Amino acid sequence: MSTPTPTERHAARLARLRGLYAITPDNDDTGALLHAVTAVLSGGARIVQYRNKRVDAMQRREQGEALRQLTRAHDALLIINDDAPLALALDADGVHIGRDDGDVAATRRLIGPERLLGVSCYNDWAIAEASLAAGADHVAFGAAFASSTKPGAVHAPLALYRKAREQTRAPIVAIGGIELHNAGSLLACGVDAIAVISALFGATDPRSTAAAFSALYARVDTDSAAGRSGRETP
Repeated sequence: MSTPTPTERHAARLARLRGLYAITPDNDDTGALLHAVTAVLSGGARIVQYRNKRVDAMQRREQGEALRQLTRAHDALLIINDDAPLALALDADGVHIGRDDGDVAATRRLIGPERLLGVSCYNDWAIAEASLAAGADHVAFGAAFASSTKPGAVHAPLALYRKAREQTRAPIVAIGGIELHNAGSLLACGVDAIAVISALFGATDPRSTAAAFSALYARVDTDSAAGRSGRETP
């Protein structure tokens, strides 16, 4: 069997960018962090973004290495927030950057063609359009709803997600204030992944909460498959 090319590895990663996207909370207790991430992965999260603004570089490397092992064991993607060198050192699946985290094209050159590059676009389709042209392969909009993590975040209305879905085939990620009772409206707009922090890691039972979020996508996929089958029936 031939070794996949960087382009093929990138395509395989991009195809997996769907479903529950867990973003880690700031936590300097590595054991507690790993316990929580294990729970949400067991519940069905398929993407983990490692984000920790509270610890130093040495501990970020330690936590990142442990998360790399965990995500591989659960066949999940690992995305690193705002630290391309760490992503390369860990052989992570990708990097996510925001407005103040560096140039999109420069980040793409640094991480190469095989890793994923996501960009926060807030509530602005123009930022998404420019980011995709510069080398991003997926874009995130938010806050979709009022967010306890970032209470001052701009609001990204459902109309923006619908517009983005009409304008691009690139994966679209929604973030901000997403909970079980409101996630369905985002899926109805064609969002590929829902990024969740508080509703997952602040839950009494993160595993069952992750399973409930994941079930939303399972139902969409089942309905979509049923619809295609119905159209194909003579």
